[in-house]
Amino acid sequence: MTDQSTDRGAGRRAGREVGRGRLRKEDARLVTGQTNWTDNISVTGLLHLAFLRSPMAHARIERVDVSPALERPGVVAAFSGRDLAGGLGSLPCAWPVTEDIVLPDHPPVAVDEVRHAGDPVAVVVARDRYAAADALEAVEVDYEPLPPVLDLEAALAGDAPLVHADKGTNRSYVWPLKTGEDYETVKRRADVVVTRRFHQQRLIANAMEPRAVVVTPLAASGEYTVYSATQVPHILRVMLATVTGIPEQKLRVVAPDVGGGFGSKLQVYGEEAVALEVARRLGRPVKWTETRSEGYLATHQGRGMIQDIEVAATREGRLLGLKVDLLADMGAYLMLVTPGIPILGAFMYPAIYKMDAYDFTCTGVFTTKTPTDAYRGAGRPEATFAIERIMDELAAELGLDPVELRRRNWIRHEEFPYDSIAGLTYDSGNYEAATEKALALFGYDDLRAEQQKRNERGDTVRLGIGVSTYTEMCGLAPSRVLRDLRYAAGGWEAASIRMLPTGKVEVVTGTSPHGQGHVTSWSQIAADVLGVPFEDIEVVHGDTRAAPQGMDTYGSRSLVVGGSAVHHAAEKVVEKARRVAAHLLEANENDLDFTDGVFTVKGSPEARKTIQEIAFETFTSHDVPDGMEPTLNADQVTDPENFSYPHGTHLCAVEVDTETGQTRIRSYVCVDDVGRVINPVIVEGQVHGGLAQGIAQALYEEAVYDDEGNLVTGTMADYLVPVAGDLPEFVTERTETPATSNPLGVKGVGESGTIASTPAVVGAVVDALRPLGVNDVTMPCTPERVWRAVRSAKEASA
Repeated sequence: MTDQSTDRGAGRRAGREVGRGRLRKEDARLVTGQTNWTDNISVTGLLHLAFLRSPMAHARIERVDVSPALERPGVVAAFSGRDLAGGLGSLPCAWPVTEDIVLPDHPPVAVDEVRHAGDPVAVVVARDRYAAADALEAVEVDYEPLPPVLDLEAALAGDAPLVHADKGTNRSYVWPLKTGEDYETVKRRADVVVTRRFHQQRLIANAMEPRAVVVTPLAASGEYTVYSATQVPHILRVMLATVTGIPEQKLRVVAPDVGGGFGSKLQVYGEEAVALEVARRLGRPVKWTETRSEGYLATHQGRGMIQDIEVAATREGRLLGLKVDLLADMGAYLMLVTPGIPILGAFMYPAIYKMDAYDFTCTGVFTTKTPTDAYRGAGRPEATFAIERIMDELAAELGLDPVELRRRNWIRHEEFPYDSIAGLTYDSGNYEAATEKALALFGYDDLRAEQQKRNERGDTVRLGIGVSTYTEMCGLAPSRVLRDLRYAAGGWEAASIRMLPTGKVEVVTGTSPHGQGHVTSWSQIAADVLGVPFEDIEVVHGDTRAAPQGMDTYGSRSLVVGGSAVHHAAEKVVEKARRVAAHLLEANENDLDFTDGVFTVKGSPEARKTIQEIAFETFTSHDVPDGMEPTLNADQVTDPENFSYPHGTHLCAVEVDTETGQTRIRSYVCVDDVGRVINPVIVEGQVHGGLAQGIAQALYEEAVYDDEGNLVTGTMADYLVPVAGDLPEFVTERTETPATSNPLGVKGVGESGTIASTPAVVGAVVDALRPLGVNDVTMPCTPERVWRAVRSAKEASA
């Protein structure tokens, strides 16, 4: 980490907050244990839920008898899926990506059939969680085994067993995007065509806090408060009303302190709906907290994809066309945004490159595995991996340095704004500047020279260099674009500024943080616009009663959309205050200056009023302009016209032992351009976390199923999550080209590290082994897989 400063805003004029490396307001409470996780919540009369889950990947349910569980100590109630079916509808899918999509029912508790290991079949309610868990063994279930569906290509064969027999197919949808010239025509004039198949393994999020839900009913009024470890309290409220039939105005959803999500808490889960239904039936508060092993089975997973990639180019290395065919694993059901995740990536496969033709097709496939859905980056890491890996392969085919090939094809800084071949308008960027800075920090030429010497000597430990020059679409927002993609909701975001009589400020945001530092960043944004001290601002979030409007947190949208809403709301407050100030100072509004929270009359600086003084004057309402309401409060709903596009260059050097397959990251340099930086400390933290997650996919993590559809990596003993000692020191730097699509000039950073790092690491591993005849290693690049790749290449050349 190159930036150790906590105040990179030094040198800015006094009082400015944006750009200053403030330590996070949130952290004192978190590190001292004064938190309010969902599992901490306890109320009088609380009951606990436990779910009985299918041990089989696919089976018909012949019988469920919960009555023996009722005899167990402490048990209050027990329900099968059929018992609950009358009060609960199907879990929602908000993104039916095509008109003819196959959209099966998804009962919160299975009724007739289980379709993945971990599918719930019954729920037990007891006075404590241990009694509920113990009573699960008393529930009697008879299963008739059915064939599992595990392989994506085999699932599409005509004689394949069906995950949903009533649908007659395992194909959920086919979504095409063809732009520019006809790809086959372009391919015919190419000098070189390179084709590869890449596999995106399934990943499990492993948020530090497990999922949990508490529901407290108020019987007299039919109201319910749902506390959930969720990223999406506002969306959850709407969807729970739909699933349960409880009127939305009778539901309050609260996201208390939430310990990470990475997309896994961007969901409406069956356990939340069941907890609400049980609380309604029993008139008692209920709680459910998943165990870690439950989470591996029942929390949605990420990625899961076969990517067939073909690129056509001239002998000089100019890209002509790109063809992408995806098979995307939906798992057993379509959850909230399952079908749309690979579609988000569709717009990113062309990345930063110019070309004449683009041909993309995604086929969604049902399998008898845990459903997939959003996982940090959501479609864009998969796209970046594929295009950056195929660029490496094209460079090898042409005998070009991989950086030089990229230079010959990327969009140049003077060409912005640029309409990409995929139909997006990139508003700003400078790929050249980020790359040159990264190369210098990395010592690229020296490393290439060292690599050549090692190869010439035939060293056992080879040096590899990986390159990833990426961009991503984030700030998931433009509602009309989401409409065109058949997404059921909008992408706007809401904020309110409440100026309190004492001059303090409450910022109410519709975004819902789970570790990103919203409270600190939003305070900095509001402080600069209002001119009030950073310490005088509180941020209210995560409660649909306190913050009734919002579209929540995912897709690197919080700062770009939510932060912009805060900025605009604060500007409205200033304009309302200006009217009062002009009245009090007996001046024309146009004759007032506003600087650092103080209104002054032009030419008469001694005539002044602070915005905090005006807040009190407005509260008393003793002397405000006629017809003005006695408040400076303001609301804002923001819906940007475009996405934002962070970009950057990541470089990775690895040492690979060809005798053991062991890979060690020797150095890692990244230069990211995330537009204007609100808080460099938070940006550094987000980049580091993203790098860790992307490197984890490259080298460590994979959800593995056996031939019967059982998850064999169902604990932390089997699913390899890296710790700090497994990761290198990162050298991180930035360039800055402000976004033009929002008033802050920001672009988003929450997913960039994950998107860029995976191809850089895997590309480095392959680069180390390429002289031995290896052109791919399937992720994760474990020692065994690397060793086998080397061995196979030697056997092939023998």
